[in-house]
Amino acid sequence: MELNNSIADRVRLEQRVVSLLGWTDCSIVAWEAVQQLWSGYGMIWRCRLAGADVPSVIVKAIDVHAPMAVHPRGWQGDRSHQRKLKSYAVECCFYREYSARISSPHSACRVPTFLAESRPDNAPWLLIMEDLQVAHFSPAMAQEASFYAGLDWLAAFHAHFLGCEASGLWEQGTYWHLATRPDELAVMPDGPLKQRATDLDAALNASPFKTLVHGDAKIANFCSTMVQGEALSFAAVDFQYVGGGCGITDVAYFIGSMLSEADCRRLHHSLLEYYAESLRCSIENQQPAISADAVVEDWLERYPLACADFTRFLQGWSPGHHKLHAYSQDMTNRALRFLET
Repeated sequence: MELNNSIADRVRLEQRVVSLLGWTDCSIVAWEAVQQLWSGYGMIWRCRLAGADVPSVIVKAIDVHAPMAVHPRGWQGDRSHQRKLKSYAVECCFYREYSARISSPHSACRVPTFLAESRPDNAPWLLIMEDLQVAHFSPAMAQEASFYAGLDWLAAFHAHFLGCEASGLWEQGTYWHLATRPDELAVMPDGPLKQRATDLDAALNASPFKTLVHGDAKIANFCSTMVQGEALSFAAVDFQYVGGGCGITDVAYFIGSMLSEADCRRLHHSLLEYYAESLRCSIENQQPAISADAVVEDWLERYPLACADFTRFLQGWSPGHHKLHAYSQDMTNRALRFLET
C-alpha cells in the first residue's frame, strides 16, 4: 500500500499528490508527519513544495483497506469500520461542497481551503487542503482566550449554516449520535438515561432551528493565531462528523473538552451567555430574516439535553471516563426532568 515506507510507494504517493494539485513544475521536497489517523486508518502529512503557489499543503491519506488497529476500549468491528469510512467520505464532501463558503482569511469561522481529493477503489484516499501553518495558525491551547474565541467560531459557523440542508453529510452530526451507536447503548447500565435514550435524542433534535454542527468540536480540533498581536483568531479542522443538528450540541461538547468538573460548574453560565450573544450577533449579521432571539432561547433550553446525550454515549463507550462526574450527572438529571414536562 502507498502509506508504508517503501521508496516505490512513496514515489507513487508523491506522483498522485502532484498530479491532483495540477501546478506546473510543482514538486514535493519534504514530507512531515503531522498526525496518525485514529485506529490506524492512515496519516496526515505536511508536504513541503517547490515550484508551487504555496510553500506547503496538508495531505490526509486514508487507507481504507488497512487492517483495523485494536481499539483501546475494544470497540472494533464492521459497524465501526463502516462508520469511519462514511466519516471520511463526509469530510471530503464538506471540504469539496461547503468549505469555500467559509475558508476565506477574513471568515469568522475559518477552515482550511479545499485543494483536491481522490477516492480510488484500489489505493488510499487523498484529501489535500490548505496548510493553516502558512497563515500563522498553530494548535489552540486550552486557555481562557480560547474559550471565547472557540465560542465565537461556533456561533459564526452555526449562524452561517442555519437552515442549511446536510446534503452529502451526516443527516445528524456528532460522532456519538444515537443511531450510529447501538452497541454502546446495549452495554449501558440500566437506568433512566438508557431507558429514555431515544426520547432524549428526539427532544434534542426537535428544535425547529437546524444548522450544521461540527460534530467533534474539541479544543484539539481548533487552531489559533494572534492578529496584530491582539485578537485571537480561530480556525477548525477535522470535519468527519459534520452534519445536521442543534448548534448547542457543539457548545456542550466544546465546554466539556476544556474544563474540569469544577470549572464546568463555575464557568458554564458565563460561557453560555457569551455564546448566546455571539450567536445572536452572527444571526443578525448573516441571517437577518431569522429571529435570533428565538434561536438562542430554543438552543439554550436544550443545553442539558446535549450534555446528557454525550453522557449517554460515554456510559456505554467508556464507563470510567473522567468526563463522567457530578456535573454531567446534574445535567443528565435536568434533561430527564425536561423530558417529563
